[in-house]
Amino acid sequence: MKGIVRDIIIVAVCVAVIWIGLTAYFGAQNPFYVVSSGSMYPELAMHDIIVISGHMPFEDVKIGDIIVFDRPKDHDKVIVHRVVAVVDDDPKTLRTKGDNNQHSIVGTDYPITKEEYIGTVVYVIPQVGFITKILQPPINYIIIAVIIGIMVIRQIYKKEKKELLDHIDQVNPESSMNDYNEFQSDEKIDQPTKDFDSIYSVQEKKSTGKPDEKNTKSEDIPEFFLDKEKESEENK
Repeated sequence: MKGIVRDIIIVAVCVAVIWIGLTAYFGAQNPFYVVSSGSMYPELAMHDIIVISGHMPFEDVKIGDIIVFDRPKDHDKVIVHRVVAVVDDDPKTLRTKGDNNQHSIVGTDYPITKEEYIGTVVYVIPQVGFITKILQPPINYIIIAVIIGIMVIRQIYKKEKKELLDHIDQVNPESSMNDYNEFQSDEKIDQPTKDFDSIYSVQEKKSTGKPDEKNTKSEDIPEFFLDKEKESEENK
């Protein structure tokens, strides 16, 4: 259980760090938006993901730029349209229009001031936003449950594997000690036999060596001297 909590915390921290890094890089609290209408078609299609930059000051926005802003009349919806006119310079006020719309809509496309401005579109990722449609409830919850289930199974598998390895480590030393004891006992039994065999072989060599030596000497001495030796022994 601790391993699962640890993995969840690691994932959450990684996501948070990445998100903070992206917001700092693009200069916007939310640098990603999904196009939900066809008002900017064909430039922007439904389910495209747009990436915006908040580093471009509102004063530098010009005609032709595609910007993201809060709807002027109630600020309850985010709009992405193209700037078509600068209505006023003091304060700067813009008018926008969807490329696929016939005309600008009051309260939606103008007046756009610095207060409504969020950022300028810098990148477009085609059709990736379709995933957000797939991940709507309850599918997103099912995916989360599957991910957590995989993490749980992974932790159980790791725990069982560790227990198996510990069991093997406990069993092997005992079997090794038994084998060692058996080897020592066999060695003790074999040692006297080896010693006996070696003693026997030495004695045999000694016993067989003397007659051979005597016989060899007898063969080398002439018969005359042998007779003299016998007479001297008889006189003694």
